[in-house]
Amino acid sequence: MLKKISIMAFAVMTAMSPIASYAASGDDVDDLRSDNKRKNEWIQVKKDRLKKITTWAKQEEGKTIRSFKVDMIVDADLETVARVHFDIENIKRWFWETKESRLLKKVSNKEFYYYQVFNAPLTVPDRDSIIHLVIEPFTAKKGFMAMKLSAAPEFMPVQPGKTRVQAQEYYVKFTPIDKNTTHLEAEGYIDPGGIIPSWTINFVQRSAPYTTMLGLARMVQLPYYREGSGDTEFTYME
Repeated sequence: MLKKISIMAFAVMTAMSPIASYAASGDDVDDLRSDNKRKNEWIQVKKDRLKKITTWAKQEEGKTIRSFKVDMIVDADLETVARVHFDIENIKRWFWETKESRLLKKVSNKEFYYYQVFNAPLTVPDRDSIIHLVIEPFTAKKGFMAMKLSAAPEFMPVQPGKTRVQAQEYYVKFTPIDKNTTHLEAEGYIDPGGIIPSWTINFVQRSAPYTTMLGLARMVQLPYYREGSGDTEFTYME
């Protein structure tokens, strides 16, 4: 059972998609409305047996935006998965609607801040986010690696033409299954802020975690990460 941190905000992990991605079918809208009647209960959103990805959403009391949860079996060892997550400049290659990502400050080999810009619809400002990430390295006693991510909106001034994400909190746990497989669990909450209908944001949050995991599955197969040599910039194991 994953523990929550602050308001438990993953992927993951969610940003704003182009207008076409917002268009929900009648069934999707009905599902969203029915979810509102099931407060504080995880509702399964997607179960992909082939890709080994399952996602859930939950409407919590006092929140207008749903929390999300992800469970995935990644076909890669822990080091490969860690290399993908620590390659900040290339987060934009796999994380949902990310158009820019860069490291802002390395506090230590277990802690850093990074900047992320999410693509938004044509009439809505892009969202940007500053994320404070703390690594819990794998140890034999603990048996897993984890990352705690939280929004740090005051770390630097808001950039012109962008709306700053104020709430972005989530916890990701990576448990090695064997030398070729890793169990990923993530739970969190992201509120992109600004004036956007809650149902629209919630619709995106139902699809974004799954899409992000598909991106991760693709990235861990690249030789650059699978055959990486030398130490990583950040510590994933002790």
